[in-house]
Amino acid sequence: MDNRNLILAIVLSIAILFGFQHVYEIFYPKPDTPPTVSTEQSTSAEMPNAVGQPPAQTADALPPSVPGSVAPPAAAEAQGRTEALAAAPRVKIDTPRLHGSISLLGGRLDDLTLADFHETLDPNSPEIVLFSPRGTPEAYFAEVGWVSSTPTASVAVPVAETVWTADRDTLTPDTPVTLTWDNGAGLIFKRTIAVDNDYLFTITQQVENTGSEAVDLNAYSLVSRHGTPEISGFYILHEGPLGVLDGTLKEVDYDELQEVGSIQQATTGGWIGITDKYWLAALVPNQAKLVNSRFVGQRVGTDYKYQTDVIGGTVTVAPGATVDVQNRVFAGAKELRLLQRYEDEYGIEKLTLAIDFGWFWFLTRPLSEVLIWANGWIGNFGVAILLLTVMIKIMFFPLANKSYKAMSQMRKLQPEMVKLRERFSDDKARLNQEMMALYKREKVNPTSGCLPMLIQIPVFFALYKVLFVTIEMRHAPFFGWIQDLSAPDPTTIFNLFGLIPWSPPELLMIGAWPLIMGVTMFLQQKLNPQPPDPLQAKIFMFLPVVFTIMLARFPAGLVIYWTWNNVLSIIQQWVIMRKMGVKP
Repeated sequence: MDNRNLILAIVLSIAILFGFQHVYEIFYPKPDTPPTVSTEQSTSAEMPNAVGQPPAQTADALPPSVPGSVAPPAAAEAQGRTEALAAAPRVKIDTPRLHGSISLLGGRLDDLTLADFHETLDPNSPEIVLFSPRGTPEAYFAEVGWVSSTPTASVAVPVAETVWTADRDTLTPDTPVTLTWDNGAGLIFKRTIAVDNDYLFTITQQVENTGSEAVDLNAYSLVSRHGTPEISGFYILHEGPLGVLDGTLKEVDYDELQEVGSIQQATTGGWIGITDKYWLAALVPNQAKLVNSRFVGQRVGTDYKYQTDVIGGTVTVAPGATVDVQNRVFAGAKELRLLQRYEDEYGIEKLTLAIDFGWFWFLTRPLSEVLIWANGWIGNFGVAILLLTVMIKIMFFPLANKSYKAMSQMRKLQPEMVKLRERFSDDKARLNQEMMALYKREKVNPTSGCLPMLIQIPVFFALYKVLFVTIEMRHAPFFGWIQDLSAPDPTTIFNLFGLIPWSPPELLMIGAWPLIMGVTMFLQQKLNPQPPDPLQAKIFMFLPVVFTIMLARFPAGLVIYWTWNNVLSIIQQWVIMRKMGVKP
């Protein structure tokens, strides 16, 4: 009975690890598209003047009337990034954590690299590229602007081909840049772009009316991405459009947008953008005002283009008056403490939800917080994981002690259990009855031995999530050959850990740490009561091999956690067995 329960616990644990999200989605399908703001006076898209949609002035900003756009010329799409950057005048971006430029053609934020993050472990490798200009195959940029809602006249507003004038040639945290454009018909447009020392841009749009007639305008902002990016495709991580709208996190898959084309929702507060595993581009509108938000996907040629955008209510610019609207754009790495600081400092609602903590957020986020704190104190995330393991063991020490005592009692009873199996081998019902009587007489709970495994599984899953999704773990070193705790152990026994000049296939990449983990699991198993049934004994003997192979491609930090947890459990269980007079 006890061994069947333990096998069942292991099977259920693996199912939780790899199948929870699939089961959840069966019983809790994604909600329908939320409603938009009610219409008072329709445009061509049947959207109200007060809350409309961004303009359709270019091929790369999706139009308001239909969820799609005309593709740029094939030659433009074939441009390399260097050529595209050289095709327009630019203002340099130079901050401690960002490098890039602003295009004066269109006034776009379309060139950003992350100074602290590189493509590989080599610090001399290229910086991570976040934004790329239009005309490149993987164009990705942020844009702000105005759409005219004046019903009686055509008002010239800045478009993608507008050439702006800048008041300086470099944007730094200490020196904002102001872009200016005169439409020649009485309106002067200005954009003042400021950036902090991290990843937050503050963009103030201003319109001065020097004409004789009032004009009605709506301010918009958008993030546009051309081409469907490669994603991990793993069910525990969302990559793609997302946002917090009216206080609720909404995640939209790329393939969902390919099917529905457009999803619209009115919201007060929150943010909307596009996320990768570690990076985020997000629009942050005024948190106190109603705006209309959209997720848009449109097929262009053989690929798709995606856009998230927000547009605010109508503002009237009277003759001789000046109005301004302020928006923010986050473009950078999803660092937990930085996102939390922006939440607190600027009142950005639930910005930390950009990090996919998952359904077990109540475990995942605290673990992440503890690891970040411990790393700040120790200076090594691997050692922080070891310290976290000790903290978890201390927290569950009384429960584990009780469990190990029960397992020691079960080990004492093994000779009696073997005798009962021999005596009632032909009468299963009587055997079960006598074994239950033995458990009751000796005050032993046969299921309590499963508790250590059941305690480990939720923490294991949560730590796996932390290592998989949080930027703090990316390229975080341990000691020796482990230089990235978020990646699998790079060694393998099949080339004698690098002594043989051969790169085995991924299936054979079973490194040193997974093997150490398998050994500790085997040793811990030898301390547990051995199954009297030969078949069960063979199954249990094979489990360390199964787990070694299964965990070999998991993040090294997770394998180190599991190994260290096994070592601590072995010590604890050995001490208890000695105290109870049971030979280990």
